[in-house]
Amino acid sequence: MTRRDASAGSGDNRSVARYLRRHGLHVVTAESCTAGLIASRIAEVPGCGDVLYCSIVAYSPSAKEQLLRVPPETIRRYGLTSEEVSLAMALGAMQLTGADLALANTGVADNGGDGDTPAGTQCFAWVFRRPGHAGRDVLAAPAGVAVFTETRRFPGERNAVREAAADWALARICQYHELARRGEGKRTAARD
Repeated sequence: MTRRDASAGSGDNRSVARYLRRHGLHVVTAESCTAGLIASRIAEVPGCGDVLYCSIVAYSPSAKEQLLRVPPETIRRYGLTSEEVSLAMALGAMQLTGADLALANTGVADNGGDGDTPAGTQCFAWVFRRPGHAGRDVLAAPAGVAVFTETRRFPGERNAVREAAADWALARICQYHELARRGEGKRTAARD
C-alpha cells in the first residue's frame, strides 16, 4: 500500500458516513496506533457531526487503563498489540459514551513496537450496540453488543501503515454492521 494522496479514500469516507447516517449510528473511536486518523477520516466529510460522537486517543498503556478502563491484566496477558486489548478499548469507549458503534485500533507501525510483533501489525475491534440495550451498560450486559475483531499486517513506512489501518477500520464498518443486524458477532464479556 502506498501513502494516501489528498483525494484518495474521500469518496469511501463519504459512503461510510452516509451509511452511518442512514442507520442512525453514532461512532466513538478509541485509537492508539492510528492516533485519531480514523476519526479524522470521518471528519473529512461535511455533516459528520451527525455520526461522529467523539474520539479518544489512548496511546500509552496507562492512558488505555485510565481512560478506557482496559484491565492491566489484559495488557499483561495478551500484549498491547492484540485483539483482546483492542476489544477492551472499544468496550471501554462504548461504556464511557453510550455510542452505537465503538471502533478501536492498536498496533505497531514500525520496528519500535512491543516484543516480537512484526512492524505493520494492526489489531482492530468493532463493537455494535444491539437495539434495546444501553451502551453505558455494555460491561454488565455483554449480550447487548455484537463484537468483531481482526488482526492485519500492512506494508510500508510508519505513516503509510497508520493511514492504511485507518482506512481499513472504516472500510469494514458496513460489512460488520450488516452481520450484527443479522444477529452475528461474538457475544463476550471481554474483561478479565
